[in-house]
Amino acid sequence: MCGIVGVVSNAPVNQLLYDALLLLQHRGQDAAGIVTQQGRKFFMHKAKGMVRDVFRTRDMRALPGDVGLGQVRYPTAGNADSEEEAQPFYVNAPFGLVLVHNGNLTNAKALRDELFSTDHRHTNTDSDSEVLLNVFAHELEKATRGLALQPAEVFAAVRAVHRRVKGSYAVIALLAGHGLLAFRDPFGIRPLCIGRNADGAVMVASESVALEGSGFVLDRNVQPGEAVFIDLENRVHAEQCAPSAGLHPCIFEYVYLARPDSVLDDISVYQARLNLGEALAKRVVSTLPPSDIDVVIPIPDSSRPSAAQLAHLLGLPYREAFVKNRYVGRTFIMPGQGVRKKSVRQKLNTIGSEFKGRNVLLVDDSIVRGTTSREIVQMAREAGANKVYLASAAPPVRYPNVYGIDMPTSAELVAHGRTVEEIRQLIGCDALIYQDVEGMKKAIGSLNSRIVGFDASCFDGVYVTGDITSDDITRINQDRNGAGTPSVEDLSAMPA
Repeated sequence: MCGIVGVVSNAPVNQLLYDALLLLQHRGQDAAGIVTQQGRKFFMHKAKGMVRDVFRTRDMRALPGDVGLGQVRYPTAGNADSEEEAQPFYVNAPFGLVLVHNGNLTNAKALRDELFSTDHRHTNTDSDSEVLLNVFAHELEKATRGLALQPAEVFAAVRAVHRRVKGSYAVIALLAGHGLLAFRDPFGIRPLCIGRNADGAVMVASESVALEGSGFVLDRNVQPGEAVFIDLENRVHAEQCAPSAGLHPCIFEYVYLARPDSVLDDISVYQARLNLGEALAKRVVSTLPPSDIDVVIPIPDSSRPSAAQLAHLLGLPYREAFVKNRYVGRTFIMPGQGVRKKSVRQKLNTIGSEFKGRNVLLVDDSIVRGTTSREIVQMAREAGANKVYLASAAPPVRYPNVYGIDMPTSAELVAHGRTVEEIRQLIGCDALIYQDVEGMKKAIGSLNSRIVGFDASCFDGVYVTGDITSDDITRINQDRNGAGTPSVEDLSAMPA
């Protein structure tokens, strides 16, 4: 999960890119980078850290030009500690290319071998994004050999990328002196949308909130398998480049990853979470009499719409009883269980009067490792709750994700190989209610009839690209853990 943005304008774009990255900061807090283009020259600044820390006034002044792109990084492959793996990535041939990528390639190792032995191209990091850049560069060189660069040749290169590359990828690339390219994998797993502002500038970004917050109007989504090329006169050229494409977005975007004020693939994320709350309410009623619940309390922030809708439907009071310190990073994307557990107390504090002597139903968007859930349940008890029930707006997360979400190993997933009752005992709540998989898919899928299906692999174990085996998952897990994404000790090893 990363956030990417690109702009073609008739005025300087450095501030636009900075503002858009701030709006996408929730998608990655590890590193940030911007490249701008003036004439045929690129200007780049990137580093580890959040947007506000990476870019100072002097850095912004050093990013001239009317065209550019940027990324906020959340590492799922490669080395999380490597400054070199901050994006964008650059190669000087053909033309000069810069690329940012959101997603995860599942055949990166095979591609890296092909690049070395067959394409005679060198990669200098463990990043799959650098692999993707070099595959595209090689195919663009083949498509344009002896020809001037036209949109047709760009689209031919993207078609070749689709033939070679497997996994999830939303991509924005700059072609020096020619324009900006955006494309999505044939399944549309990771989001990408496009819009214009009143001055005719064109922006492409991971989420609509980046466009709207920057003064752009959302036009449409980049379709699965489609490539969009924006030339330096702000003209948009588009072509479907995959022989077989269908919309299978990552359902976890709607559950947790995206901002609630975004619209992804014509689905309001906020409405999707309301629908999840409605479906969850039915599950709660089948498990607990509503009369046993005194108050519904969301675990901020992503669960708020679901919790509010659930409380409304069940006729129960809704209270904001956890106060969030907004200056602590998201625990989901923090790299170690020790750090994650410590940060929960730093991040959340309870309003004791809302818990004391009450049976409380805590609502979370999902339960991944269970570490945070266990700590929050304990906080509710310490605040005086009589009974603590926990409901998840998403089903049990039982399987690793290989498409760009940090769920690398089965051992880290509290639901893997356990019954709901076993999970309840580990977390320490009095009742545990999960959404069911089909209910989740129906709740969100009903909002867009064009959706063929979802990538819900972390819930149902079905990998939509069809190329994932158990050996692949083992290898990907080993690559991630060995490259700076630490594995987390099992929850059962935690002290009571």
